[in-house]
This record gives sequence, C-alpha cells and structure tokens, in this order.
Amino acid sequence: MSQRLDVDVAIIGGGLVGSSAALALRGMGLSVALLDKGFCGAQASGVNYGGVRRQGRPRKQLPLSQRAHAVWPRLAALIGIDGEFIRSGHLKLARGEAEMAALEAYAADVADLDLGLELIGHNDLRERFPWIEGDITGASLCAGDGHANPRLVSAGFASAARRAGAHVLENTAVTGATRNGTGFAIEAGEGTAIRAAALVNSAGAWAGPFAESFGEPVPVSRIYPSMVVTEPLAPIMTVNTGMEGRGIYARQVERGNCVVGGERGLPLPDADFSRPTGDGALAIMNRAAGLFPAMRHAQAIRFWTGTEAAMPDGNPVIGPSGTTPGLFHAFGFTGAGFQIAPGVGEVLAELVRDGATPTPIEALSIARFAKPSSTSDRTADGSGAARPSEPQHRGNLS
Repeated sequence: MSQRLDVDVAIIGGGLVGSSAALALRGMGLSVALLDKGFCGAQASGVNYGGVRRQGRPRKQLPLSQRAHAVWPRLAALIGIDGEFIRSGHLKLARGEAEMAALEAYAADVADLDLGLELIGHNDLRERFPWIEGDITGASLCAGDGHANPRLVSAGFASAARRAGAHVLENTAVTGATRNGTGFAIEAGEGTAIRAAALVNSAGAWAGPFAESFGEPVPVSRIYPSMVVTEPLAPIMTVNTGMEGRGIYARQVERGNCVVGGERGLPLPDADFSRPTGDGALAIMNRAAGLFPAMRHAQAIRFWTGTEAAMPDGNPVIGPSGTTPGLFHAFGFTGAGFQIAPGVGEVLAELVRDGATPTPIEALSIARFAKPSSTSDRTADGSGAARPSEPQHRGNLS
C-alpha cells in the first residue's frame, strides 16, 4: 500500500534508542516517522539481559548514563508502565586481587561523577550477601543501579511514541535514504515515500550501510549475547550481579525467575539471525551454580540470543554526521545500550531541535573512525578541509 509522509524527522530503527527519540521529539512538537524493518523493540532492545547499570561503563559514556539514570524512575509517567524496573543495586564481583584492584581503580577514576560506588571486602561481602559463594575476593556496589524487563520497556516506548502522534511504521524496511535539497528522501516498504528535514540512523546492527551511504563507513560488527531464564525460584538474589572481567551476569525478577547471561550465540547463514548453543547454555548455568548455591538444581526453561551492533572501542556512535547536514547517528552500543538508551533519545531530540545538547558526547562522534585525508584529498589551498556543496549545520529545526 503506497503512502507519502512529510515530517520533521524520520528515524530508521525502532529499538529503544529510536523509540525514545521519537517520543522526545513528539514532546517538542516535531512530527516524526519511526520506521522498523520488523517490529519495534524486537531486536537487541527487546532480547537483551535487562541490566540497568552505570557501574563499569567507560567514563566517556557516563554523562549520558547519568542522564538516563534520571529517566528510569519516571517510566510509568513517561510511557504508561514501569517496565518492571527495580532499583536493586548492581554488584560487580572480583575474583582475585588483580580484579579487585581494577574495581578500586575504576571507583577512583569516576569518583567525581556521583555514582556512589561502595567497595566491599571479602568478609563484608559474605555477611551482606550470603547467597554468593565461590572464590570471590570482594566487590563494588552501585546501589542506585538495577534492572528491568526489556521486552516491556522497548515496546512501551514505541507504543508511547505512537500515542503521542508519531507515525510508527513496522515491517517497513528502509530501502533508500538520500539527501534531497534541504532534507531527506526516504523510500521504505512497498511504496512508502517520506520527506523529512532531519534523519536519525538508529538502525542498530543494520546501521553501518546507512552510515556508509552518506560517506561515513564505520567498523561496526555484530555480536550475539545469549541468555538463560530459569523456573521461578524462592528469593535468592537481592541485587543485579556481574563479574569484573566478564564471565557471568545474573538477576532475579519479582516472580522468581533468574535471568543469567555471559555467553554468545551463533549467527545463522542469514547473519540477521542467530541461535543459542547448548554448550553455551550449559556453561552459563554451571557458572551460576558455582556462584549461587540456591540455583544448583534450578531448571532452565528458556534460552535465547539476539543480534547487537558492536564497535571496536566498545563505545557507541552518537551525534551529528560529519558529512551530511541534518543526519544524526546513534548505534553500536556493544551489548550495553539498554540503560543508556532513554538518555540517548533525549540527546538526539535536542540535537535535532537545537543543534546542540548540554550532555557531553563529543568522544562518541562518528568522526573518530574517519580516515585521515590523503594528499589527493586535499583542496587547492592545501588545507585538506572539505568543501561542502551546501552549508554545514546540524539539522536545527527550531
């Protein structure tokens, strides 16, 4: 069915980043088309572990993470559901002195950013968290962190954006997007044509080709995190738990199921899809049983994996395009986008409307992957500066 839309902003990718951006833009009074090749929130945003943590993030991400931290308690007012968000705290465990030293160094490095980290020694850990066993030296607790249900939260933002008046087009794959005069021409689905003043590329693992089509190739790859969920158990875990140096992460939901992750799935011949492995699920459960005695006889009732975009430096790409006025990128969260996404959505909305944001994101620019100009690329004055065919601006629609 053919249709034509004229909007202020088109967003490619209906995951949590794109959906939260759509909702924020509608709150600013801008018209929005949110497009997804499948269902909004059905990819990485809806199948991830559900950790809502600031602790352990690179310092470059923490201003955004702190901004998102203020959004999570407001979910019910913002999207109409609480998404099963629980501010349980996040406990990061250390095996051995080297890992404990890494936790101590991290706490010192981010002490000025108000994460409220508490370092816990071996004896105190045993007293406060007796449900943890194994060769654990100590831990770091971020009491303000927590966890939520990604299946509810991701779909909830898309539904809220739709209620707010956004055009939410699911099962509508974008087949072409070009700069057209002062805006963009987008072709999608079967006969959908959209004209937009600004374009947001939040297509997750599928974002690379869109960036490259605008002259910004990036080394985005795919990862396939794999999770296991158990049958409902009596209360075990009082906090969202992870390991320094990776290995396992685990949380328990209100109805008693434990969600555990730490392995990777395998891509199928069509790399858009993946599957968990039996060996991976067994490894996850064995690690969990070694740390949490109450899980040693738990039955795993479901395991799954999903497709996520990863960047080589572990940091996402967020911010305006370096080549195309009015284009903005937000992808490559490397398995850690769930907590930060609502903050990213607000930042994208500010960039579109105002051309700037008070939240520091310069270190996350796509420009960090730009190749140095060669001699043949230099201009007549020898500066190497690009000579754009149109004024360079950042999509200010106000």
